[in-house]
Amino acid sequence: MSPENNKIDWTSLSKQEKYAALHSQWIGLMDQKVDFVANLSNASALMKTIFQWWWVGFYRVQGKILVLAPFQGPPACTSIELGKGVCGAAWQQAATLVVANVELYPGHIACSAESKSEIAIPIHSKTGEIWGVLDVDSEYLNHFETIDQIELEKFCRSLEIIL
Repeated sequence: MSPENNKIDWTSLSKQEKYAALHSQWIGLMDQKVDFVANLSNASALMKTIFQWWWVGFYRVQGKILVLAPFQGPPACTSIELGKGVCGAAWQQAATLVVANVELYPGHIACSAESKSEIAIPIHSKTGEIWGVLDVDSEYLNHFETIDQIELEKFCRSLEIIL
């Protein structure tokens, strides 16, 4: 779907319908001939458009820190240390972390007071190493459910071919 035809009332769709749209539209947008910046810029814009999340974006592993990569939403923390905050912990544990209430998460990095819940998913490269983390924040408590974890992990696996 071309961007100019993107006039869908996303609020009327179920989460399952939104994820189906995300996956099908991503297949059309992904371009293996360009670098990760272009692709992840489109990926974050697509997710922000469909789900209206407070913040959605990527952090890329550079040495012992995660560095801010393409995102949609208000300004964000530019770097996160291994094991620090939700993203750093997801990277260190090589596992998805779902946080229902970020204020109760030990060591949460508060980039925005508006963020209430968060999900962070490690992203692997073609070689199998962790390339970075997809981070999604919601302004609502308990926003992320099992379906979000399953579908966002599936989405992150689709990124491997461009990283």
